[in-house]
Amino acid sequence: METEVHIPPLGLPGTLTLPEGFRAAVLFAHGCGSSRLSPRNRHVAAGLRRAGFATLLIDLLTEEEMQDPANVFDVHRQSDRLLQAIRYLRAETPVERMPVGLYGASSGAATALMAAARAAEHDGVEAVVCRGGRPDLAEEWLEGVAAPTLLIAGGRDGPAIAINTRAFEQLHCAKALEVIPGAGRLFEEPGKLDTVTDSARSWFATHLLKVDA
Repeated sequence: METEVHIPPLGLPGTLTLPEGFRAAVLFAHGCGSSRLSPRNRHVAAGLRRAGFATLLIDLLTEEEMQDPANVFDVHRQSDRLLQAIRYLRAETPVERMPVGLYGASSGAATALMAAARAAEHDGVEAVVCRGGRPDLAEEWLEGVAAPTLLIAGGRDGPAIAINTRAFEQLHCAKALEVIPGAGRLFEEPGKLDTVTDSARSWFATHLLKVDA
């Protein structure tokens, strides 16, 4: 079941999809210059839904805010919005107390990691996956991330490998760093985004559903 939602208090638009029998939910934090309509995030979300996860893709800035380039990298503000979205899921949807994970791409990785570090116990962020991410934008928060975290970088994206390797060393949670051979910054090469999807599905299955994937 797919529903267009509006996350309070600003009414940020989102697409919530609840597959039959779902037992956990994943919220998506898109990167700079993107939106909830990102084809790459939608591709991954579709794969997660086939594995039984609910998904929420949301815009973390208003249309007016997106006109100011300074807001694009304001990951603190966007992590606020991500936490508001979790609380909306808890209060207003069938997700309620089910396990919740975060998936962040590009600068959205920093948003997801900061939200995980700032999450209160009732928010219940239980796993994080970052694809081609900029975790350095949340560097001061990395040590506070408790949720198991998977960092994914493309094998042809040297800067991302370096950034994610440094972030990996700063994380003190259960963690993994996966470098996908032959993948560039956007994972546009044939089959590479499917590999990302498989890795995310496996990580969330293990840490949200507590099953071997």
